[in-house]
Amino acid sequence: MAKFLIADDHPLFREALQGALANHYPELELREAGDLDATLAALAEDDDLDLLLLDLHMPGSGDLYGLIRIREDFPLLPVAIISGSEDPAVVAKCIGFGALGFIPKSLSSAKIAEAIDVILQGDTWVPEEMRGRLDNISDEDQELAKKVADLTPQQYRVLYLLHEGLLNKQIAYQLNITEATVKAHITAIFRKLGVYSRTQAVLLAERLQLEPNPT
Repeated sequence: MAKFLIADDHPLFREALQGALANHYPELELREAGDLDATLAALAEDDDLDLLLLDLHMPGSGDLYGLIRIREDFPLLPVAIISGSEDPAVVAKCIGFGALGFIPKSLSSAKIAEAIDVILQGDTWVPEEMRGRLDNISDEDQELAKKVADLTPQQYRVLYLLHEGLLNKQIAYQLNITEATVKAHITAIFRKLGVYSRTQAVLLAERLQLEPNPT
């Protein structure tokens, strides 16, 4: 029996994916999560999962942060990105940061199952038209990933809002915390990223962005 976790914030897509996978894995056990916190909690309480199907843009994930965080905390768990994007640069970043596969949501259920079979065997799967054409990520970006992996989810939320241009009091309001707590998070972020200003932190955060979050 296979056991997968679908981490996506759209219930209709989770339901559709479950239906598609049920046709190919009759004894499949599926779990669901709608944001990064729920995903991390589900992974922490169940060490018997065979595969995580991870959406890039669910709440808390912050593009590459969700993948980086999960690969750091659960290095043995196979992760496949399942995304509405088919941009080769996005695919290359995801594979470079530890995903075993990148599955576009536009694929048929049979193709999705085929991709998952390859990933479960320990191989990497990307769309055929992109194979052999993906750039490797730089050593600099690899080093950035190691630093970002040290950030807690709440610290990353603060970094994300810094990147969005919010002031400390606006971040405090958004996250329902005090300004003093925001300042403490910013101090920790600077230390972990090895930067000394908001501008430097924002520039590093920019490199983690894949594309605008689709509405």
